[in-house]
Amino acid sequence: MTFTAALPALLLGALALVMFGLGLSLSVGDFVRLRQHPRAVLLALGIQMLLLPAVAWGLIVGLGVAPVYAVGLMLLAASPGGVSANLFSHLFGGNVAMNISLTAINTVLSIVSLPLITNWAIATFAQTGQVVPLQFGKVFEVVGVILVPVLIGMVVSNRRPAFAARMEKPMKAFSALVLAAFAVIAIAKEWTALTQSFSSLGPVVLAFNLLSLLSGYYLSRWAGLDKPMATAVSFEIGIHNSTLAIFVALSVLQNFQLALPAAIYSVSMYLTASLFGMLVLRWRQMQAAAA
Repeated sequence: MTFTAALPALLLGALALVMFGLGLSLSVGDFVRLRQHPRAVLLALGIQMLLLPAVAWGLIVGLGVAPVYAVGLMLLAASPGGVSANLFSHLFGGNVAMNISLTAINTVLSIVSLPLITNWAIATFAQTGQVVPLQFGKVFEVVGVILVPVLIGMVVSNRRPAFAARMEKPMKAFSALVLAAFAVIAIAKEWTALTQSFSSLGPVVLAFNLLSLLSGYYLSRWAGLDKPMATAVSFEIGIHNSTLAIFVALSVLQNFQLALPAAIYSVSMYLTASLFGMLVLRWRQMQAAAA
């Protein structure tokens, strides 16, 4: 097996190890306390299921996006939060337990919501008669790559707290390296598509990405959530599972152009989310200094 062929498995393994590291920093109590924050869960799900498709539709209509790209953007908006949201939240001070819970809930709900939203977009913008079936396979991916490693990490942390404490900084450094690797690989993999379509699709995709991040954070703060919770919601809302969107576009709908918004997003989200995370940390430091 060549390195290129083995790369997806290596990345999944690295991501699972990152999730194990997140588990080392969590306890059952972190998840139990989420019951005290039903407003955060409902707000995040409301933004994901209702607001983001509306934002995508507004950008499509307002900027005159071509029909095929319009369907691709709606497909991206309907995709649940990606596993990278957990990593960004971990690095920039979000409530990771909330992220993991939201990723699991969003993924399960997307089994129904993603086909409904995407099929509506096809009927409205493209009118090709194609349909997207239910995506049950993503639930198993979330269980295998996210939930199981996190649970193992939590068990290790409970039984070996000293080991978990020693591994906190190394695992954060490893997480940052994995994040950088994901960004580099995404750029290399989608370079041709990026250079060919960025001028027409780049602005709308970047606008959607920024609006997703900002709405998640500021609506959460407006609703009275604390900064770690707002950060978690922002990354969960702002970092979509672009891999799922690309898979549906290429394998289910068999249309390369439908995948282009998600391909551009898969690169731009690493840059915008990193800048946003650094700004959030900077705001906290300035407010702490002022206090």
